[in-house]
Amino acid sequence: MKELTLETLIAVLEEMFGTALFWAMVAAAALVTAAWVYVLVRDRALGMRQFLIAQLFMPVGAVLAVWFVMVMTHSRLADIGGPVDVIIFLGVAAMGAEGTAIVVYVIERMFRRRAGDRPVGV
Repeated sequence: MKELTLETLIAVLEEMFGTALFWAMVAAAALVTAAWVYVLVRDRALGMRQFLIAQLFMPVGAVLAVWFVMVMTHSRLADIGGPVDVIIFLGVAAMGAEGTAIVVYVIERMFRRRAGDRPVGV
């Protein structure tokens, strides 16, 4: 493989995760991205309290992302062979942390009650 193309990358990821799981992850990422944009447009601001709470979940997301990749590739920590493997794992951890923060933030903002809203019947 002399050059990396989008088609090659998709083929490798489909082989690694399986076609159904890979495209399900792509669809989930698109859905979360659309929800993130919706929340930002609807609220016209970033809720700092919710963003802080979402950031507290980032380490959990990083660990889960690394664990997921290791399970899917049938790897162990002892299989890390060099600096490139460490860089890949750090990238996976960073993406898992960021993705988890976004998902938690969207969930918090989608189901929150607005400050002026009152319960029905009160």
